[in-house]
Amino acid sequence: MSIITSRRFLATLLLLTALTSIAVYITSAQQTLTDDRLTGNWAVRNVGTTDGVTRSTYFNLKYEGGKITGTIRATQFFYTIKESTGGPDGFVIIAAMPDGRSERRVQYEGKLVGDELRIGRRNRPDQPITEMVANRAPAGEGAMPARIEPPARHKVPYNGLAKAPPMGWNSWNKFAGRVDDAAVRGIADAMASNGMREAGYIYVNIDDTWEAGRNAQGEIQTNKKFPDMKALADYVHKKGLKLGIYSSPGPNTCAGYEGTYGHEEQDAMTFAKWGIDYLKYDWCGARILYTDEEMPAIYQKMGDALLKTGRPIVYSLCQYGRLDVWKWGPEVGGNLWRTTGDIRDTWDSMTGIGFRQNELAQYARPGHWNDPDMLEIGNGGMSDTEYKTHMSLWAMLAAPLLAGNDLRQMTPETLAILTNREVIAVDQDKLGKQGTRFSKNGDQEIWTRQLSGGAIAVAFFNRAKDEAKMTLKWAEIGAPAKRKVRDLWLHQDVDATAPEFSATVAGHGVVMLRVSKK
Repeated sequence: MSIITSRRFLATLLLLTALTSIAVYITSAQQTLTDDRLTGNWAVRNVGTTDGVTRSTYFNLKYEGGKITGTIRATQFFYTIKESTGGPDGFVIIAAMPDGRSERRVQYEGKLVGDELRIGRRNRPDQPITEMVANRAPAGEGAMPARIEPPARHKVPYNGLAKAPPMGWNSWNKFAGRVDDAAVRGIADAMASNGMREAGYIYVNIDDTWEAGRNAQGEIQTNKKFPDMKALADYVHKKGLKLGIYSSPGPNTCAGYEGTYGHEEQDAMTFAKWGIDYLKYDWCGARILYTDEEMPAIYQKMGDALLKTGRPIVYSLCQYGRLDVWKWGPEVGGNLWRTTGDIRDTWDSMTGIGFRQNELAQYARPGHWNDPDMLEIGNGGMSDTEYKTHMSLWAMLAAPLLAGNDLRQMTPETLAILTNREVIAVDQDKLGKQGTRFSKNGDQEIWTRQLSGGAIAVAFFNRAKDEAKMTLKWAEIGAPAKRKVRDLWLHQDVDATAPEFSATVAGHGVVMLRVSKK
């Protein structure tokens, strides 16, 4: 064979090899693009360890043209997939959902391993992925329910309740999903025997995670943790206390349990039949179906439903202060409304919430209260000095006083803070006027609150870490010329003859006074 012929043969062989490789690559790419193994409805089923309720996360996926589209439904969230890379053997998807005026985004990573979809998400970029296993679920399972249009707006009549800020206990801060029948009974026992009931704490409120599904008639059911809600209510009532419960206007609650969506009147009647006295109604499950602007109409539905039962049930709106709820809360039947996001057991969280309430004072009045969230007193994240500040600030704000600790196991100091009758009297004052900031000098703030009978509550707050001297001239707040001044934490009268008052206030501490006519 000549050199020229050999070169031609080699070139032809190389060309054929290249064409074969390209054909194999194209075939492989076409197979990848048409690989429909990911397409379908996938479910991650998480079974509660104590309540027996299955809360599933659904990935309804379609893989086509090298892209993954579809939706993700997880507890109270419903995301639409916006971006994707990869395919069945390894992918990343980014999904989003509207959340009020902002957008919530989530990223999942996953791959197919046999018949299982291994998928997970990172809470933070520096954390390892938490892997879940999803299996195929029937088409349509976990789909969003059809949207029910909000009703026309009207004013819900006042129910005549909560003429003073509600006082009691709520399970979430300490127990979260661990709350059960035995714990609630134990809390009721404690409140009835440790002086809290006599101090004004009346409501024993069960937060999220009590719910199961619905029976054939659509009635809401309790899960294994609460075998008989009516019997529990009877037990609490015999202690001279009242029982509260929790729900959401959405299909699911915040923790992913059964919500009230589409069953407002039915659930209200069930609550009344059980003997419920208080309802906390949490928005988070409804945001997958409704905008914030539709919120008043949705809360109005439950306000109407509660009135229709004929049972006196305090109505607590929990929607984190969105849409200026203080302006329309009374119109939908609300007795109180959350003004902020969730509190945490830290100094920064408590003060960040409490000292932002000044501008809302005009909206508080008997029967209708601003709610800066539950008390963290006794949960261990702050000092007793800081907890006194917490209690004093909430009292100055005419805020609901809902303890959030384990009342069965309290230090004497915690109990003394929670049951300080003189501070509670400020919170419960029948005039119902919320306190406001009188002055601010760096980290030192003086707040005043008008009380019935012409009295004035004055709180000297030191937000600094180190102690500070604070001074107030009585004439500046319109104190009576002949006055009596009482220190509400020392439980003793103070010399009121001088034209001004000075005190050295501990770091993160408070001095709280009641000034009245002598």
